[in-house]
Amino acid sequence: MSDAGVRRSAVLLFSIGQQDAVEVFKYLGPKEVQKISTNMTQITNLSIDEIATSIQLFRDEAKMRASIGAADEYLRQVLVEALGEDKASNLLDKIFAGNDNSGIESLKWMDPSSAADLIRNEHPQIISTILVHLEPDQSSAIMQHFSERLRNDVLLRIATLEGVQPQAIRELNDVLTQLLSGSDRVKKSAIGGVQMTAEILNFMGSSYEASALGSIREYDPELAQRIQDKMFVFENLCDLDNRSIQVILREISPESLITALKGTSQELKDKIFKNMSSRAAEMLKDDFEAKGPVKVSEVEAEQKEILKIVRKLADDGQIVLTGKSGEEGVVE
Repeated sequence: MSDAGVRRSAVLLFSIGQQDAVEVFKYLGPKEVQKISTNMTQITNLSIDEIATSIQLFRDEAKMRASIGAADEYLRQVLVEALGEDKASNLLDKIFAGNDNSGIESLKWMDPSSAADLIRNEHPQIISTILVHLEPDQSSAIMQHFSERLRNDVLLRIATLEGVQPQAIRELNDVLTQLLSGSDRVKKSAIGGVQMTAEILNFMGSSYEASALGSIREYDPELAQRIQDKMFVFENLCDLDNRSIQVILREISPESLITALKGTSQELKDKIFKNMSSRAAEMLKDDFEAKGPVKVSEVEAEQKEILKIVRKLADDGQIVLTGKSGEEGVVE
């Protein structure tokens, strides 16, 4: 959800009243609740025009989604004809998924430390299957509470996980109060693999990343290289075109950028400065020099936040990411 979308949602919930807002929150995920709640606390002066605009946009989108909902079967037929039964089924499973993951929802609301305590004593294969159902940043945060040996074992299993069979889903039901439905009609889920592993590693610190890749490389050098080729780290911003850099800069604050640039290459700094106005670049350089030394943990934290924005822009089709190998491998 974009910043503008979060703002509109907050305004809409304010306008419908407390009781109705409570009912809406029941259907939102933890990240949405956190973002919208935070935005609601920051709203001070709310104009009638903004309320009216938010309500109108909501009505327009509701109408559009209602018409789309009636076209599910049409979409299924088109995708099967275009992609074939197997590929279409995998894609449709992702599109229409959501009702069979009630068990995992409780884990999504937990802090990383508590979630790690809950699952750390399970078999690594079970842990890996659980973590691929979470967002990469949450999986990364949870694994940072594991021992190095367990973390590397789980990452290797995620990298080599090609799917989850119904029997494995039934085992997860026993572990986390019905992770998936366990129905015999549940098909093999296309989750895990190299892409998921790369996305999780993108959210880890450099020391965790090096250890995990080293462990995977001992097992399978080619697999480790494929994972590394799919990764997109902060320095890879150098590889983006100028238009993409400009789009990214519009979405991040100068304070965040100043911290994130500490310890980066001069090439990346020059790339950033080049895509700013002369005045903005000079101001950023002055603030950068005045900032002084910054802890590595603070730098990595800001870089992760910016990379979240970068990946969101890529998912929305506003920019195209280029992996270390030169392929457009981060967004599939």
